[in-house]
Amino acid sequence: MVKRTGLLVGAVAATLLVVGCAGRDSELEQFIATTKQQAGGAVTPLPEVRPYEGFTYVAQSMRSPFIPGGNAGPGGAGANSALRPDSNRNREFLEQFSLDQLRMVGTLNLQGKNYGLVKTKDGLVQRVLPGNFIGQRDGRVTGIEPSKISLVEIVPDGVGGYMERPAALGLSN
Repeated sequence: MVKRTGLLVGAVAATLLVVGCAGRDSELEQFIATTKQQAGGAVTPLPEVRPYEGFTYVAQSMRSPFIPGGNAGPGGAGANSALRPDSNRNREFLEQFSLDQLRMVGTLNLQGKNYGLVKTKDGLVQRVLPGNFIGQRDGRVTGIEPSKISLVEIVPDGVGGYMERPAALGLSN
């Protein structure tokens, strides 16, 4: 009995499905018929094709804009073309830290030399003199004052060369 009821329900569902689909198709056929009766739209013509006009390049003697450096004037690329970081130089301890990880905590005058005291992020305090290197951009210490340590970094100039940029570590409390 249960099998017959299942078969009967399946047959009724299939019949309803076929009847429902037939109703949808008639609406689609009506839409297609009315669309075919309407007049077609106008097709816009293709744009006019103009003949190719050649160009003669006459600036061969000028500097190429695609090659960095070259004949750039003062302050441009190539002005400090000899300036490069020294990759053969032995690195100093404070060069493993970026400048934002270092803090100046004071100065020390020892045997006539004025040292700057720099604290690392690890809490270690290191002494520096003018000429020492600190930071990750080849920063060379140029001066030590009671309130700051001045240095010059070598940074890329954006056009294939390098330039010097002043920087400083200020005394922190």
